[in-house]
Amino acid sequence: MLLSKHLNKYYARYWYFFLIGIFSLVAVDYVQLFQPEFLGQLVDSLKTGNATVNSILTIVGKLMIVAGVMFCGRMIWRYTLFNASLRIQAGLRREMFSKSERLSPTFYHATKVGSIMSWFTTDLDTIEEFTGFGTVQMVDAFFLGLLVILRMFRLDWALALLSMIPMLLIIVWGGLVEKYMALKWEQRQGEYDKLYDFAQENFTGIRVIKAFVKETSEIHAFAKVAKKNADCNVSFVRVSVIFDVIIELIIALISAMILGFGGRIVYSTVAGSPISVFGHPIELTAGELVTFLGYFDTLIWPMIALGSLVTMFSRARASMKRVSAFLDAEEDVTNPENPHVLTDVKGGIEFRHLTFSYPGVDMTILDDITLKIEPGETVGVVGRIGRGKTTLVTLLTRLYNVPRGTVFIDGHDIMECDIASVRDAVAVVPQDSFLFSDSIKNNIGFSKTDPDMESVREAAEFADVAENIDGFKDGYDTVTGERGVTLSGGQKQRVSLARAYLKHAPILVLDDSVSAVDLKTEEKILQNIREKRAGQTTIVVASRVSTVSHFSRIIVLSEGRVEAFDTPENLLKISPTYQKMVYLQELEKEVEGGDRNG
Repeated sequence: MLLSKHLNKYYARYWYFFLIGIFSLVAVDYVQLFQPEFLGQLVDSLKTGNATVNSILTIVGKLMIVAGVMFCGRMIWRYTLFNASLRIQAGLRREMFSKSERLSPTFYHATKVGSIMSWFTTDLDTIEEFTGFGTVQMVDAFFLGLLVILRMFRLDWALALLSMIPMLLIIVWGGLVEKYMALKWEQRQGEYDKLYDFAQENFTGIRVIKAFVKETSEIHAFAKVAKKNADCNVSFVRVSVIFDVIIELIIALISAMILGFGGRIVYSTVAGSPISVFGHPIELTAGELVTFLGYFDTLIWPMIALGSLVTMFSRARASMKRVSAFLDAEEDVTNPENPHVLTDVKGGIEFRHLTFSYPGVDMTILDDITLKIEPGETVGVVGRIGRGKTTLVTLLTRLYNVPRGTVFIDGHDIMECDIASVRDAVAVVPQDSFLFSDSIKNNIGFSKTDPDMESVREAAEFADVAENIDGFKDGYDTVTGERGVTLSGGQKQRVSLARAYLKHAPILVLDDSVSAVDLKTEEKILQNIREKRAGQTTIVVASRVSTVSHFSRIIVLSEGRVEAFDTPENLLKISPTYQKMVYLQELEKEVEGGDRNG
């Protein structure tokens, strides 16, 4: 049995399924051994001439009863054992999905999506196969095999001892091959991961591939990845087939030996000169030989199951190792003991000497950040690309751990607060404007369990996207497609903004979220922020100075440090970075004006 702390609890939960299933399976194994015995009786009665219609009908009736019991038993064990294995697979999948939602972005930076998809599909299927059909093979291999061997020994121990040779060979062969099979399976799954990764990246970046006319080169690249995957699969199957063929060859040779040697024994018995093996004279009638051959024929399945079990166990153990590694992955962003739950948040934000680097990266992203944003204040964040603007606002949502005593909301250290309450207090419009493959209404109302249409329209008007939505054939029921593929960049940004606004969080963060809209639309959105978010904290990260030039204060970041945090007027006097950005913006306007006049 495949044992793991992540599996054992499911065995305990569904013990009654396994108990009923194994009991039914054992009952079927026990009952089916009467078939060779009844057939042997029938042969002997026909050979001796003692057979009558009634005796033949009696034996046939017994065989029909055995068949009926086997039919009912097999129905029961198939329902219970396969039901339990599917429930275990479903439970593990739910557990893995829940785990995936708890893991921080750090884990996903180091792990590709293709690998995760492989764990959720092929690995779970392998585990389900072993806990279901593997249980059947395990019970049959040991219990049915033991029952058959006992009956064979009872019939004639010397002939039975000769028949045990293939069982010993199979056990030895299985022990030699098992570890090698597990290694081959891990290699096979690793190649599957690479195949998933390549396909996922190509499907996601299909627009870029088409735009650069790289379809042919990507097809050739995929062919190489697929070839490696195919070679690894062929290598695994080759070993598996060789293993199975050797087992079947051993069984076939022993069957032929028993049939030939058994016929000679029957002839010698009739002639009155029985053959001796190990000093034991073997005497068998024709019916007893039929019974013995029936027992050995029944023993073939447990021997095949034993060989197959080795391969299946190797695969399941390797897959369970991968799944367990995922379930045991460290959850670095967790609630502290007795966390403080943020309530009635006013929106005050403070950074105290914050220094931050992403996990696993030596480079310092933010260095000694100290500033304070008052409740209800609208603040801009500017700076050159790669200077820590996104990181600064991202840390407010506690997606990463920060040093204790460095980031505060309403005077409470976020590292001491309940994570859900922190994230509930902050609504973020990210740079990538991710949308789900759902209707626009459901995308905007994502933060609500059952958003009403009036609030959805209000949010769309706030983001100045209502007119665009009304222009669509299906209006708010328009499906955005995967990652919002049916919408333009500006529309996706504004739908994302509407989604964040509908959350009505005390703190709203716009991470360069109006970069894809024209200046008129941007001004409309900023006006809505001033009017409808008056008295609530809003932070706007911008690449254009004009976006935040009318805010009360602006944070200027340079080389991961706060160069200045002041009003736009004062920044023109004290901040070289801000001065340069304003100068370049004015120069850009002049160039555009010259082009229009020219």
